Amino acid sequence: IFDVSPYRMMGNDEAQNNSVMKTMILFSFAMLFLPIFLYFFSKSMFFEGVMGMSSQNSYFYAAFVAIGTVHIILGLFVYKAFTEGTSTSRTTEFKVD
Repeated sequence: IFDVSPYRMMGNDEAQNNSVMKTMILFSFAMLFLPIFLYFFSKSMFFEGVMGMSSQNSYFYAAFVAIGTVHIILGLFVYKAFTEGTSTSRTTEFKVD
């Protein structure tokens, strides 16, 4: 009469765990590769190429770009973590006289 198998009960949790794992992997790769890429890209292309800075000065400013990137990724991860459990569709009913 009652189907209380563990596989049936885990169906919704498993989908949510897969979503959480995908989010964690995405942000982990972004945290690993994006700051390093932006450091070298901004150093060589922007600060040395466009701005005409010396190699010594471009190291300093490119580090700020990488640090800012890390902070943005962390902020987005925290935002995603806080809003993940909330429903995205809110319906508001207004009384019409």
